[in-house]
Amino acid sequence: MKAKEKKNVTPISLEGQTLGKYRVLDALGRGGMARVYRAYHPQLDRYVAIKVLRSDLMEEHEFLARFRREAQAVAALRHPNIVQAFDFDVEGDTTYMVMELLEGDTLKARMNDYRARRERMPLGEMVRILLDVLDGLAYAHSEGMIHRDVKPANVMLTKRGQAVITDFGIAHIVGGTRHTASGALMGTLNYIAPEQGLEGVSDARSDIYSLGIVFYEMLTGHPPFDADTPLAILMKHLNDPLPLPRQIDADIPEPFERVVLKALAKNPAHRYQSAEEMAQAVRQAADEAQITLPSRISLPLSFTTATAPSESVAIFSGAARERIADAAFAGDETDVTLNKRATKKAARKQKRQPEPLPDVSLPLIGSLNAFSVGQAIWSSLGIIFFWNMFALTGAGITNQWELFEIGWPAELFLVSLALSLLMAATAAPGLLFPIGIIFGNGFLFLYYTFTNNWSHWAFLWPLELIIIGGTVFFAIRIIRDAAQRRQTARFVAVAVAFVSILMVLIIMAASFPIHVVRSIIRSIF
Repeated sequence: MKAKEKKNVTPISLEGQTLGKYRVLDALGRGGMARVYRAYHPQLDRYVAIKVLRSDLMEEHEFLARFRREAQAVAALRHPNIVQAFDFDVEGDTTYMVMELLEGDTLKARMNDYRARRERMPLGEMVRILLDVLDGLAYAHSEGMIHRDVKPANVMLTKRGQAVITDFGIAHIVGGTRHTASGALMGTLNYIAPEQGLEGVSDARSDIYSLGIVFYEMLTGHPPFDADTPLAILMKHLNDPLPLPRQIDADIPEPFERVVLKALAKNPAHRYQSAEEMAQAVRQAADEAQITLPSRISLPLSFTTATAPSESVAIFSGAARERIADAAFAGDETDVTLNKRATKKAARKQKRQPEPLPDVSLPLIGSLNAFSVGQAIWSSLGIIFFWNMFALTGAGITNQWELFEIGWPAELFLVSLALSLLMAATAAPGLLFPIGIIFGNGFLFLYYTFTNNWSHWAFLWPLELIIIGGTVFFAIRIIRDAAQRRQTARFVAVAVAFVSILMVLIIMAASFPIHVVRSIIRSIF
């Protein structure tokens, strides 16, 4: 049966049915990606939460392979601030995952409770929640897992007094790198990072941006960017300046505003580069503001209002499991349909600021940070021009032309340096094709000219095939790695630029005898 002829045979409700080893009891909630049920494992005498993914999101032919691969990584996560995933499986057209059933409420429900009372969460409570989430993110990022959908609905505040991240990796399991088959952009746009919404690129810094939005909302009572359409929200993330928290509420401590501003930088390179770095900044801000941190998060609020009649009700398990109620466990839409053509059009209109290089500690290359395309081009042309002028001047003064007779391969390294500067500014891995070929040939021709063994070309020519083939293979590998290709391209550009400069200096030293250098110095001075 063809994929397009498949019918969605997943039942509207699974209550009372059996999924694998689990008997489904009742519904806990539903969201954009899934329905959540309470279920029972009779052999283990354990109550669990089962999240059943929407069948229409599983139409990609690569979904099952991606589901199994990503599910294994999610299940391997073991951290007190990350919800434990017990099981993942596919039964017929039903794809589901089994998680521990937490006692508590969501951060979204907790904030709604405070909004209903026209109050703000205590600052110490905010910091405690933020540090718990950052601990969980730091661990997951160290294991190579990116959440991609950090938001208040995906943070549980448990009866143990901890903040626990839920739905880790689910957006990637369902949507792959960017979109589902139907073109749904994964992630909730009120909390999504600009590069994630525009390019589908996610890394640890994207999670930090999303958590920065959560912190902003805890401080001010609402997220910074909102609009009537998903595209309008995305464009605000890309273009609009951040409304300053202290202009909304002057009582917000200035150190907390600094944390928010850095976490919500539109350029990923300007944000905190790791969850550990942000956690350290949050602790320092709390110290400066003289905020006393509670040892644990307070228990769920006990009241119900007309504004939040059900979200303030806690979720229970264990002895009080019969009291479980919907606490918006999956209450937010996670996939927001955003037309791809509109996104690309927005990307063309967006005036991107040049991104600086990642922090790469290589000698002589630190000045490459924050290079724009124009600076890269003019710097490249300037380096090539002034080097040749210096060589011509030195050779003319001393009548020693060794640098051009045997040192001309330096020109190849200068060209690879120029292209590397351009790749560093644009983070375009496609430039690696000419860079690798020119750079590799620089070493080959350096050998031929310095040894005068041009006859060796007869048996060394296969090295050309190795250089070309290796360059193509390496460049394709970088291009396919959507999450890291820009950072990898910049790192390679910096490394090639450094080696190119080093080789030019070595060629210059080897081509100019010491008496030539002394003649030049005497002529100048």
